[in-house]
Amino acid sequence: MDRRRFLHQSLNFSMGLGAVGIGLPYYDVFAGKDKLLSKAIPKSGERLPVIGMGTWITFNVGAIQSLRDQRTQVLKKFLTAGGTVIDSSPMYGSAEEVLGYAINKLGVQNKIFAATKVWTSSGSEGRQQVEDSFKLWGLNKMELQQVHNLVNWREHLDYLLDLKKKKQIRYVGITTSHGRRHRDFESVMKSHDIDFVQLTYNIDNRVVESRLLPLAKEKKIAVIVNRPFGGGTVIDRVKAKPLPPWSRDMGCKNWADILLKYIVSHPAVTVAIPATSKVEHMTENMQALQGRFLTTKERKQVEAYVAAM
Repeated sequence: MDRRRFLHQSLNFSMGLGAVGIGLPYYDVFAGKDKLLSKAIPKSGERLPVIGMGTWITFNVGAIQSLRDQRTQVLKKFLTAGGTVIDSSPMYGSAEEVLGYAINKLGVQNKIFAATKVWTSSGSEGRQQVEDSFKLWGLNKMELQQVHNLVNWREHLDYLLDLKKKKQIRYVGITTSHGRRHRDFESVMKSHDIDFVQLTYNIDNRVVESRLLPLAKEKKIAVIVNRPFGGGTVIDRVKAKPLPPWSRDMGCKNWADILLKYIVSHPAVTVAIPATSKVEHMTENMQALQGRFLTTKERKQVEAYVAAM
């Protein structure tokens, strides 16, 4: 049995462990000593580790061999720490190609939840991007295909939903970032049977709490959070500050752990996808997979502490 199947079965086995916090999902025991946090995709029940990996900028390193090998080590750390969800896009330069290199070198084609996007105003180019992504990643099946920033979303979404029917992809979604086009985003969420949305959410940018996150919960749509550190601005602001005295009670070991736990503890959020080019930062990020979710009261504590800085 490969590790991915083992983890999935272990998660299903532990679904009866009970809730943690107030109205928040429970965490699951994978294997050994580690307790890794996961949540279910609402429409399928498949469970995902709540910390994924983004690749915007960080994996766009072209053909430079030393950088490709270094990013391979970043991916290795992510996977050995229990991560599965990897997000990329044709928009991200060479990121998909570099990912494919790393995936092939590590031999982990069956151990990832691959998520990428269509990003073009042309329908024919969009179909070509989908084909290219399979080749660049070196995969026969993509778990999730998303319409990037709603570009030509009507045509692309119809195509992706057709691919899902043909079982060439498993899930379909739409994305936005930086607070763009929320009204249109909400409209698509209401009118189309999609599985995932991806949006920006962090402790300094909580606008999605008012409408998009409640709607996702209502419509049973999984939520992937991009820019959980605000593109680095949030972590840069807090990293020199002491950890809150109560962080130990939360089981948080560093600021990345606190900020990511804050995000994924929202009841509507499924996965957060911080991006990094450094193994040591990946190690810090993945510590947020361990322990427990924060309660509503604890999330308010984090908000107040950061706001007072």
